[in-house]
Amino acid sequence: MESSQFKTLFLPCHRKLYAVAWRLTGNAQAAEDLVQETFLRLWTRRQQIVSVECVEAYSITTLRRIFYDTKRSKQIEASEREISELHVKDSEDLNQRIDAQDEWQRIRTMILALPDPQGKIMIMRDVEGQTYEEISVETGLTEVNLRSILSRARKRIREQIKEMRQ
Repeated sequence: MESSQFKTLFLPCHRKLYAVAWRLTGNAQAAEDLVQETFLRLWTRRQQIVSVECVEAYSITTLRRIFYDTKRSKQIEASEREISELHVKDSEDLNQRIDAQDEWQRIRTMILALPDPQGKIMIMRDVEGQTYEEISVETGLTEVNLRSILSRARKRIREQIKEMRQ
């Protein structure tokens, strides 16, 4: 296929390609890049394209394949990066993690053993991260009461941790 024949077949598809690319990417610059990449791929395969019946459909399909291929390759790179970050560097790191997890389980057991309003409020505030206002609405207690109950609960947990470490 000669360049003049290529131009007469594929250049009229430019607007349609850009519209599809923009819908896929949501970005004008990325859409232009995708259209350019599509024309480049069509040009390099121009000898095989001679027998294509619907040039517009073929070019849109090519554009979509390029888009999904690049998107897939970026996801693979991201997942490979995440896996490499999960690598435990040495056994001390792993031991520290296990110790911290064990200590957290003991503290959680202590919190659950607190008397009813103290344990419940401490879990809501310190574990679940709820605000005093949210806890107040849920429990019906004032924020001042919540702060004093939480203060007593934290004090009791600190004392139990000190006893545990001795």
